Amino acid sequence: MSDIIHLLPDTVANQIAAGEVVQRPSSVLKELVENSLDAGAQHIDIIVRDAGRTLLKVIDDGKGMSPTDARMAFERHATSKISTATDLFNLQTMGFRGEALASIAAVSQVDMTTRRPEDELGTKIEMAGATVISQDYCQCPYGTAIAVKNLFFNTPARRRFLKTNSTELKNLFQDFYRIALVYPKVHFTFTANDEQVFNLEPGTTKQRIAQLLGKTGKTDFYSQLLTIDTETELLSIKGYIGKPESAQKSPYQYLFVNGRYMRHPYFHKAVINAYQGLIANDVQPHYFIYFSIAAQDIDVNIHPTKTEIKFADEQSIWPLLYAAVRETLGKYDARPSLDFDQTDAPDIPTYDPRRNASLTMPSTGYDGYDPFKSSEQRTVDKEQRHESQNRNGNQETRPWKQETGIRNQDIQNWQRLYEGFQSHSELSQQQLIEQDDIALICQLDNKWLLCRTATELVLIDQHRAHTRVLYDHYTTQSGKQQASQQLLFPELWQINIDKAAIVREMLDDIKSLGFEIQKFGNTAFSVTAVPAELGDGNPIEALNDILATATEQTTNTTRQQKMALALARNAAIRAGQQLNATQQAQLLEQWLKTPMKAITPEGKNIMLTISFNEITRRI
Repeated sequence: MSDIIHLLPDTVANQIAAGEVVQRPSSVLKELVENSLDAGAQHIDIIVRDAGRTLLKVIDDGKGMSPTDARMAFERHATSKISTATDLFNLQTMGFRGEALASIAAVSQVDMTTRRPEDELGTKIEMAGATVISQDYCQCPYGTAIAVKNLFFNTPARRRFLKTNSTELKNLFQDFYRIALVYPKVHFTFTANDEQVFNLEPGTTKQRIAQLLGKTGKTDFYSQLLTIDTETELLSIKGYIGKPESAQKSPYQYLFVNGRYMRHPYFHKAVINAYQGLIANDVQPHYFIYFSIAAQDIDVNIHPTKTEIKFADEQSIWPLLYAAVRETLGKYDARPSLDFDQTDAPDIPTYDPRRNASLTMPSTGYDGYDPFKSSEQRTVDKEQRHESQNRNGNQETRPWKQETGIRNQDIQNWQRLYEGFQSHSELSQQQLIEQDDIALICQLDNKWLLCRTATELVLIDQHRAHTRVLYDHYTTQSGKQQASQQLLFPELWQINIDKAAIVREMLDDIKSLGFEIQKFGNTAFSVTAVPAELGDGNPIEALNDILATATEQTTNTTRQQKMALALARNAAIRAGQQLNATQQAQLLEQWLKTPMKAITPEGKNIMLTISFNEITRRI
């Protein structure tokens, strides 16, 4: 039997290795820009066409390469960063394994020009599929320029797995952010399809954040950032965290260690826990946190993309990070302020020196008890009060009338509730929904609909019930143009550049919901009409919610369903909105027709029931 184990050809081995390093155009961008930074570049230009499919070019003013180094750079595992295995435990540079250029050249066509400042002539190399086409001397500026053309031209199966141009451009922006945020002193430009998207002048880290993110909706990142600065023996923690009020559903969250971006769910949890009690459960804060730690205490070589990093002592870092974030929030007084309900608050008169001061005895609401009166006088007052109640129709059967601390609206609600208990037949036929044998009693606290059946009370959350109604309407009408309402004055929807690429991709879906929007520059859209159901709601907040929900990483819902849910949430009746009797009955009737009336599309309970037997048992 012949031997069956053999060595792979270099071309096949290179393509396999490229699969670990080059997954999409953004992988190429990351590797080339990191090489430029390691070469000491202070000015880096990035040029892409078709989201990097046809062209991705990086030009730097770094130290360049000699003709021999330029050729060696395309060999596998050829590197200037490490010489021995021990060097792996003291890494100070971004790239070090010598795989990037070899992997990129294996799946694309590459043109490179490079020159050192001390050389008169530079070197030009052309490659295709890891094969050297030509190498010559040339005239070129000092530094290095690498153009990657026709990515995956020789591996069509992998090219087919690329996403749309909008998605791939978004990925390019994400990797660009991760680098630009670490090197604020480096001048970056980013040009996409012959249009300059970024021109980032050198500055501070906070200025770089503002340059990249600018404004998203009404959020001004520069004014919403709090400085975090903690020094310990183990590591230093610096950077910025967002104020609680700037939290969003799709926040910008970045962790860096020694100038390298990393994903670290364990440390992310520490930051989120520090905001506990300060933000709502459905949003998260922005943060840009930079760790500085001894190189030997981390391992950056556990993943091909080097975004997953192992720390020698994670358990000790977690409480330090939590305490640093919590201390920053407290230092800048980012705690939630006490928001007292001003409804029915006592009217405190202003001081007037021209008026004579006079004292009046405080009134009380505890069955007429007044500790300043004698026992004989209290007895007389009580008898007089009972006689007055009997003359007015024996109001003792309705004790809420005697509670001076209850608002008039509450008195009316509880009176209607009481009447509903007394007789089902007293309810009007308009309120009675025959098909479900459920009767509407009243609206409680402008938040809930209180209903009853023959055996139980039903409390319905009006906002969640209407959300379910609208969501079912939007999803059943999917693909059809929804009714629109023209705005008197157009609204400007300003978003970040990476999200603008996504919006352009989902523009047709947004318009099908009833919005009329048009492009207004690179990062803005003009909104001229909104869905009819949105009414007086804020169209910009609705669009931001739609965008954030549509980009959430969930696998059990389509993008159209996510968008329908976001619009339903924003167009639904709000908690605290007062409804008249007709509106209450209409909402109840619409909700009863929905097939999944017990829960919202997000899985939250819509109603609460309690049987009359349970009420009797408890009372």
